[in-house]
Amino acid sequence: MSEENKAIARRLYNGMSSQGDWSVADELVAENFVDHNPPGPDIAPGREGFIQVFSGFRAAFPDMTMTIDDQVAEGDKVVSRLTASGTHLGDYVGMPATGKSFSIGVIDVFRIEGGMIVERWGQSDDMGMMQQLGVIPPPGE
Repeated sequence: MSEENKAIARRLYNGMSSQGDWSVADELVAENFVDHNPPGPDIAPGREGFIQVFSGFRAAFPDMTMTIDDQVAEGDKVVSRLTASGTHLGDYVGMPATGKSFSIGVIDVFRIEGGMIVERWGQSDDMGMMQQLGVIPPPGE
């Protein structure tokens, strides 16, 4: 089951980030999905919120990629360590495009039940991304 769950996570990352294929979320993310670390308070619940987050990223960073660096699975959980990167070419949470690129680390934990992702816990280097985009000055400045 662990290898099957890893394949589900890989398929989601590839479809949603690299290809911008939202239909993969309908296949792999449960309608009642719970994101324990949503990126903001105005995110819709469930699968709809998941698609809202990814479509917002794709609009702001149309060349976004998420590369899996490591992946471990045990029981119903899959942990993926990723590198997310892209170029800021569209509005992102109220910030106009800077034209700058970013590359950050992300760690996601998915709980999978019946072939569907039902929960997510995640951490990403949001501060590092904002610094790379020039929105927040680096430390010491």
